[in-house]
Amino acid sequence: MASSLTNPIILGVLVALCVDILIFTTFFILCCLLLSQFKVKNNRAGEQPAKNGDICSIWNYDGKIAYQDIIAATEDFDFRYCIGVGGYGSVYRAQLPCGKVVALKKLHRLEAENPAFDKSFRNEIKFLTKIRHRNIVKLHGFCLHRRSMFLIYEYMEKGSLFYNLRDEEEALELDWTRRIEIIKGIAHALSYLHHDCTRPIVHRDISSNNVLLNSNFEAFVADFGTAKMLNLDSSNHTILVGTRGYIAPELAYTMTVTEKCDVYSFGVVALETLMGKHPEEVLSCLSSLTSLVNMKLIDVLDSRLPPPTSQLVARNLVQVATLTFACLNQKTKSRPTMKEVCKEFLSRQTSLIVPLRMISLFELVKQEMHVGESSEICPV
Repeated sequence: MASSLTNPIILGVLVALCVDILIFTTFFILCCLLLSQFKVKNNRAGEQPAKNGDICSIWNYDGKIAYQDIIAATEDFDFRYCIGVGGYGSVYRAQLPCGKVVALKKLHRLEAENPAFDKSFRNEIKFLTKIRHRNIVKLHGFCLHRRSMFLIYEYMEKGSLFYNLRDEEEALELDWTRRIEIIKGIAHALSYLHHDCTRPIVHRDISSNNVLLNSNFEAFVADFGTAKMLNLDSSNHTILVGTRGYIAPELAYTMTVTEKCDVYSFGVVALETLMGKHPEEVLSCLSSLTSLVNMKLIDVLDSRLPPPTSQLVARNLVQVATLTFACLNQKTKSRPTMKEVCKEFLSRQTSLIVPLRMISLFELVKQEMHVGESSEICPV
């Protein structure tokens, strides 16, 4: 009798226990699901700025999201947003949803299928992700999408140095002090590439088109598609690349790239900045120095600007011009290094020994600086 009563009691207890366990398990699972959904929602909310194009998060994109943001910002790369066309791509201005304005270099579709252009594109990514300098354009990210490939750069409000020198209004904004600082900025960038990187990097295409200016007229070296990291144990033979009118003369017959190739190109850009135009005529005279005797520095300076009235500015112009012609030396080994150029910029000079109007290009080529420690102030 007792046994028959006990079994139903035990059975009831077991059933009640199972029901409790089932209810608890169900409640626990529901709580976990709700908590999981809450976390996902919070994470999505936290990630929203990145999905909306946060400039700091571009590197973390999976490509698809970045592509959608860029498409929206440029209306599928509409021509209205195009601000320039380069050797292997077009440059667009894009404002991301976060408000940040960037420049996009998009590889043309036909070029994207060309292995040579694709290599240049990837080469630029490789170099710009490794180097950091205040006078080298910053790479914020890139997208290797199946429909298009583009690089995301810091936006430069003033555009290229080439444009600013050719535009009459913009050229007037580039006074002598700004031009000197632009030349120094390019020199510092090249000195960093040649002497401060793990292995020397030769840009190989320094030109006024590849120097960009920000809103403060500060210079930034750009376009590293043809850059080459030097192998210190080889002769560094290469194919001829660069922009006509800026290429070092020795590359025409040696096909060996060195840092001195950039030094020559820097000299051309520096002289172009002082003259306001490409110095083709002056360069052609360098092979016959006697033709420079009657050419005065003051006569080749950009005539759109008034001659400098400041003793300091005049002295700096003479120093820059002297270093410029040293960089244009036809003999490769006779050119200074970019580190030596930058060191000279930092050297202390007090005044001009002779007036600026009397200094000839011949004297500059002969590196007669016309500056010294004289306490007498010579008229400009």
